[in-house]
Amino acid sequence: MITTTDLTKRFGKLAAVDSLTMQVEAGELFGFLGPNGAGKTTTINMLTGLIRPTSGTATICGYDVQTQASQVKAITGLMPDTPHLYETLTGRQFVHFIADLYGIDPKRSERRMEELLAVFDLTDTADALIKSYSYGMQKKILLIAVLVHEPRVLFLDEPTSGLDPKSARSAKDLLRACCDRGCTVFMTTHILEIAERVCDRIGIINNGKLVAVGTMDELRQSRTAADLSLEDIFLELTENVESEIV
Repeated sequence: MITTTDLTKRFGKLAAVDSLTMQVEAGELFGFLGPNGAGKTTTINMLTGLIRPTSGTATICGYDVQTQASQVKAITGLMPDTPHLYETLTGRQFVHFIADLYGIDPKRSERRMEELLAVFDLTDTADALIKSYSYGMQKKILLIAVLVHEPRVLFLDEPTSGLDPKSARSAKDLLRACCDRGCTVFMTTHILEIAERVCDRIGIINNGKLVAVGTMDELRQSRTAADLSLEDIFLELTENVESEIV
């Protein structure tokens, strides 16, 4: 579903992502982890067409992200870490706006939106202006907008940050249900417990390079002990090194 081959992004002499080669399967919930500045957001931005790679290739559902960008955008959804929303719209208007961009049938999008508003306890505030929303509410309305058109591939950058425990649990359940229906989820998170519990496979990137990828069992087998937690493995592989790359 997602394939990269020697995907590289340089900013001057600095390699934010360095020769990234990996594959994510259909229906997989893939956790992409790394220290601050390891290259996670840069990778997502390349895969979603927001920035061009310096070299290498990437495909989504067989579509090249550089030469077939419109096809890629039609089948993907992106939730950035920081919400950038139209604050003079209501939550409901914003979700309708996104659904219209994707050409979703209004009755279908309305039904899906109401389901998601209820899940995240936003039904009563859906007609309030977004500028009145808290950070967590903005994250929830953005996630609803991303999910409303039921994309085949979801890219989520820190989707549970800023959410209360109930909403974070609802988000995890929704993502698991999406994957069970065949959707692919590519997710970054600094909450390693979430990644360990919900992800089918995990990739760890450090200083722009993919240093490990696999299921939890596979990651443990590659280390020195079979009972290591994801936190143990993560710290061993990254050595707490943080770069200045975003």
